[in-house]
Amino acid sequence: MWREFARNRLAVLGAVVVVLLYGLAVVAPNVAPQDYRAFNAGQPLKAPSAEHWFGTDRQTRDVFSRVLVASQVSLSVGLVSVLLITGIGVSLGALAGAVGGRVDETIMRFTDIVLAIPQLFLLIAAVALFTPSLTTTMVVIGLTSWMSTARLVRGEFLRTRSLDFVLAARALGASTGRIVVRHLLPNALAVIIVQSTLWLSFAILLESSLSFLGLGVQPPTPSWGGMLADGRVDMQRAWWETVFPGMAIFITVLAFNLVGDGLRDALDPRQRNR
Repeated sequence: MWREFARNRLAVLGAVVVVLLYGLAVVAPNVAPQDYRAFNAGQPLKAPSAEHWFGTDRQTRDVFSRVLVASQVSLSVGLVSVLLITGIGVSLGALAGAVGGRVDETIMRFTDIVLAIPQLFLLIAAVALFTPSLTTTMVVIGLTSWMSTARLVRGEFLRTRSLDFVLAARALGASTGRIVVRHLLPNALAVIIVQSTLWLSFAILLESSLSFLGLGVQPPTPSWGGMLADGRVDMQRAWWETVFPGMAIFITVLAFNLVGDGLRDALDPRQRNR
């Protein structure tokens, strides 16, 4: 698998970018040239320069420092949200696919109901019920995005449980739990990994959308979506306020998508050279 992944140069580049982004996010407060909350008197909307690499915003704050610190928000939201999405989706999908019958029917019909509600509307409604914060954003994205993972895992379980080695295990008296843990889940692991990687980029986009609408992380904590919302007023005369946060979102999402595509090709036996 790793040999196949390493042959995909774009996927390797994406993985390097992801590692660098998380590394920068961890040390962001220490490497930021200025305090992201500090004001620079008399320097509103100053263009990028040696003193302020990404310029300053309307409140005279250093944009580069704020972009660095905001990476902590977006990357942590993406990671924690995907852990919730994967946990809920895999649990429900595995239960539906392994047990079948009325349990499968009940879980899938509930999944269909949730899927019928537009996700952005569901996110806005859920966030509006609670105080907007980093924790609320993580939990809401996780609780409203598990459906596709559940359907995917269920499909893999249904496909795998009819194969000969699973039928042989059942004929030998293996319990349903043992078959799930030893046979069904390991064979669905590749799909789960790829789906989780791709969901990381989508979760970051969702967090940016909520922050842009003012429903995500609240000031003074910076977020890429919030910075885009603040900079749109001065977009014509201070392009750097929106370009640099937008580029951060673009590069991050692209890197995760490249990694996801590389993992999908590496984990798919049909893609391997024999």
